[in-house]
Amino acid sequence: MPKQVDHQERREAIAHALWRVVDQHGWSRATLREVAREAGVSLGQLQHYFASRTAMLTFAMESAAERTADRVARGLAALDQPPHPRDVLRLVLVEMLPLHPDARASSRMSAAYVLEALHDPALRRQAGLGLRDGRAMVERLVRDAVAQGQIAPDRDPGIETDLVLALTGFSPLLELGVVEPPAALAAIDQHLDRLFAGA
Repeated sequence: MPKQVDHQERREAIAHALWRVVDQHGWSRATLREVAREAGVSLGQLQHYFASRTAMLTFAMESAAERTADRVARGLAALDQPPHPRDVLRLVLVEMLPLHPDARASSRMSAAYVLEALHDPALRRQAGLGLRDGRAMVERLVRDAVAQGQIAPDRDPGIETDLVLALTGFSPLLELGVVEPPAALAAIDQHLDRLFAGA
């Protein structure tokens, strides 16, 4: 009897192969042929699932976002309940930085995704939607903290949201060795301490 192929499992295996290629060699080396070789499938098999690099990258980014969300969910479950908004923001920020192998692969995929989106209108719209959803989630958290008296009422939630998100800019600095992880974490902690002080 022929073996049943789990198509979602095969797509995820190809996505993981793409992460490995991008992580080790960069987006420029992530051709369909190279990813097929890394995944242990033929080029034809890979093209059955993904007709282009862009389609493969989009799926890989969706999968990476799910993995990040899973890590955040596990982290949230380990916090005091209900978790303090400062702890939630710190957890989200830290999980977005390339501080361990899984997050590093996601960070490098994200960089490739943004670069590709700059030149692909459809991808640009899709990437923009995802980023706007993420920003809206952070702003809701900041607004709720202001409403509950955990952040001073004179703070502008929109500006504070943008300042929190700016901390994700540590990713390239960490990747290139400009900033070391302890310094990035110290900066995040100091910013959050200032944000939640004086309430």
